[in-house]
Amino acid sequence: MNVGFIGTGSMGSLLIGAFITSGALKPSQIAASNRTIAKVESLAIQYPGLRVKSTNAEAALGRDIVFLCIKPHEFHTVLAEIRESLRPDQLVVSITSPVMLAQLEDWLPCKAAKVIPSITNHVGSGATLCMYGSRTNDHDRERLEQLLRHISEPIRIDEQYTRIVSDLSSCGPAFFAFFVQRFVEAAVEETGISHEDALAVTSAMLLGTGRLLTEGGMTPEQIQERVAVPGGITAKALELLNLDCDGMFNRLIRTTHAKYKEDASKVASSLYGEEVNGQ
Repeated sequence: MNVGFIGTGSMGSLLIGAFITSGALKPSQIAASNRTIAKVESLAIQYPGLRVKSTNAEAALGRDIVFLCIKPHEFHTVLAEIRESLRPDQLVVSITSPVMLAQLEDWLPCKAAKVIPSITNHVGSGATLCMYGSRTNDHDRERLEQLLRHISEPIRIDEQYTRIVSDLSSCGPAFFAFFVQRFVEAAVEETGISHEDALAVTSAMLLGTGRLLTEGGMTPEQIQERVAVPGGITAKALELLNLDCDGMFNRLIRTTHAKYKEDASKVASSLYGEEVNGQ
C-alpha cells in the first residue's frame, strides 16, 4: 500500500507514528507534505525511508490512500492544489470533522471518506470512526479499515452523528484526563500524598474501569452499584457528584456542537463562498 499524508501536525504525525510502530506501514510506504517542511523532515529522520514531498500535489500523486490532516480553514487551498493530481480510483480521507463528504466529492475527482481518530490510537487502542462517500465500494472500505485495525477499532457511523461521536471518542480522552488531573490535584492538596503516587493509583484505576466496561461487560450503573454500599462512603460521594455535575455534560455537548456548526459554516463559506446553516 502506498499512502500519502498532507499535514503532519499533532494528529498527522501521531497517525504516521502509530502506523509505522504497529507494523501497518513501512516508512517507505508513506509520502508526506506539510506547510512547514521542517516538520516532515523531522519525521523522516525519526522514521528513515519516509518520503518528504515539497508540495501537497506530490504527496497525493499516485497514492492509494491520501490522508488530509489539516485544519478547516486550509481545505480550500489544499483541495485546489491536489485535485489535478488525483485519479478516480484513489481514496482521500479527511480527519477534519466539519468538512462534509459531499463537499470532498464536489471538489475532488476521486473517492472520499472521513475518519475521526483518537489520541488513544497512539497506543493501539480506542476507536477510529469511519464515514464513507457515495463513490466508495466494499473494497475501499475494507482496505481502509484493515489499515486502521492495526491501531484501533474501526467503527462505521452515519455522518449526521459526526460531532457527538467525536465528543465521545476523540475529545473524550481530554475530558476524562481533565477529571483525572483535578482528582489527583485535590488528593494532593487535601492529604499530602505525592502527586506521583496519586497519579499512578488513579491511572491504574481508570485503566481497570475501562476493562470492566469492555472485557468485563459491566455497565456504568452496575459498577456504581457494586462499589457503592448503601449509606457508605462511595454512596455519599456519588450524591455530591450527582448534584455538582447536574447538566454539566449537556452543557459540554452544546458547547462542542456550537463550535462545530461555526466551523462547518466557515468551511462551506470558504469552499462555496456562502454560509450553510444547520451543518
